Amino acid sequence: MVNDASTGPRESTRRLAVSPASFLPVPGAPPVAWRVSDALVGYDAAVEAMEARAASIARGEARELVWLLEHPPLYTAGTSAQEADLVEPERFPVHRTGRGGQYTYHGPGQRVAYVMLDLSRRRQDLRAYVASLEAWLIATLDAFNVRAERREDRVGVWVRRPEKGEGVEDKIAAIGIRVRRWVSLHGISLNVEPDLAHFSGIVPCGVRMHGVTSLADLGRIVSMDEVDMALRAAFVPIFGAVGPEANGSE
Repeated sequence: MVNDASTGPRESTRRLAVSPASFLPVPGAPPVAWRVSDALVGYDAAVEAMEARAASIARGEARELVWLLEHPPLYTAGTSAQEADLVEPERFPVHRTGRGGQYTYHGPGQRVAYVMLDLSRRRQDLRAYVASLEAWLIATLDAFNVRAERREDRVGVWVRRPEKGEGVEDKIAAIGIRVRRWVSLHGISLNVEPDLAHFSGIVPCGVRMHGVTSLADLGRIVSMDEVDMALRAAFVPIFGAVGPEANGSE
């Protein structure tokens, strides 16, 4: 998931330092609901549920939500996708989506987080929002002793791979958003232990000069539960308190 239009000026080789108050809600706002799906969730069903929840949030009828899940193997095409970047169109289902960016892969072993936040109660600043998502990912990876960085000339979160050669970098996490009535949709994907060969059917996010990696590829063998705990711990200082949904759903 990527968002080409929502990245702002930044140094290309530094880690991101964001104030813990960078995207906190207005005082008195309820905790963000936190949902984890254990079974694989189909893409169309996930998007339908996400859009319905975002509409409810915009109407003031539901709490903000972070939804953690995994998809079956598939490719998604963002609003800037180039057909030449779909190398193997018959390999996996291809879903056209309204998020920003180009082609990306989702599949088992990759943690997807759909983030539905009411930016009108936080900051109506898309660049700052994307920077906060990057900060969230970088802090999460730091919990596993992975030094991740952001880049000025390409989206996503990157790690340097000096063992592969000078200047080599791989992408470990992607970001892609859409905003409707100032409620965010889509979000982030973090490669925990996916089949990295599945990325070869596309040019991920249109970036041809760099590869992809995962926590497992970097020698960090961790469970999805451990990743979820790290995501939750890193989320709170940046975006505010979280809590379970009432009776498991809303």
